[in-house]
Amino acid sequence: MTLVLTRLDLRLRRRILVGTAVGAAAYLLVVVAAYPAFKDDTTLSEMLQSNSAAAAAFGINGSITSPAGWLNANMFANFGPLLALMLTIGYGANSIAGQAGDGLLGLTAAQPVTRAALLQQKTLALAVTALVVPVISFAVCLIGPQFDLTPDWTRLAAVTVSTALLAFDFGAVAMLVGALTGSKGAALGVASGLAAAAYLVSSLAPIIGVVHRLRWGSPFYWAVGDDQLTSGLTWADLLVLVVIAAILTAATLPSFRRLDIP
Repeated sequence: MTLVLTRLDLRLRRRILVGTAVGAAAYLLVVVAAYPAFKDDTTLSEMLQSNSAAAAAFGINGSITSPAGWLNANMFANFGPLLALMLTIGYGANSIAGQAGDGLLGLTAAQPVTRAALLQQKTLALAVTALVVPVISFAVCLIGPQFDLTPDWTRLAAVTVSTALLAFDFGAVAMLVGALTGSKGAALGVASGLAAAAYLVSSLAPIIGVVHRLRWGSPFYWAVGDDQLTSGLTWADLLVLVVIAAILTAATLPSFRRLDIP
C-alpha cells in the first residue's frame, strides 16, 4: 500500500489545492506586474514609515519599494502564509477527525496497514499540501526580472522553505487535535485560533513592547516575521520550525493509536 493513501488524500482535496494554487499565482502575477508602477514611489514608503501600526498589521518591515520589501508586504509576510495555512489546517483537521466522522478513515484503517504507517502517509500528504502555495509563489516570482523585480533568489528560496514549514506546523496542530478529540471542528478551531494569535504576535512585536517579548513563541516570527526575505533565513529559524514539526508529528501517533475509529 505504498503511498496509496497519500495519493488518495491528495486526490480528495485536488480541487481546493488546484484552485488555491491558481488563485495565488494570479494574485502574485498582478503583484509582480504592478511593481514598476511603485518602485520609485517614495510617498508610499514614507507613509508606511510614518504609520508603524499600519505597517505592522501587514507584516511590513523596511522599504516597501525594494524588491524584497514589495514581495514581503504583498505576499510572503501575510497573504501567502495565510493561504498556505488555510490549506494545511483544512487538511490536518480532515485527515483524521474529518475522515473518522464520514467513515472513510474506518475503511482505510481496516486495510492491512498499521496506524503508524497510516499516519506516515497522511503526514506526507500534509507536507505536499504545505508546499503548494510557497512553490507556486516562487515560480511566479521567476518572471520578476521582466518587471524590474529581482529579489535575492537564495533568500527567496529559503523563505519558500520556511513558509512551507510554517504551514506544515499548523497543519500538524490540526492533525494532533483531531487525533486527540476526534472532532474536526475542534481541530479547525484550535489550529486556526493558534495561527491567528501567532500571526498577531509576530506582526505587532515591532510596535508593542509586551508583545515584542512574546515573539519567540510565534512560529510566524521564525518563518517570515523577522524580515527573512531581506536579511535571510538563519539556521536557528529553520531549526525551530523543524523541531516544532517533529514534536507535533511524534505527539500525534500515540493519540491516533488510541482513537476509536467507527
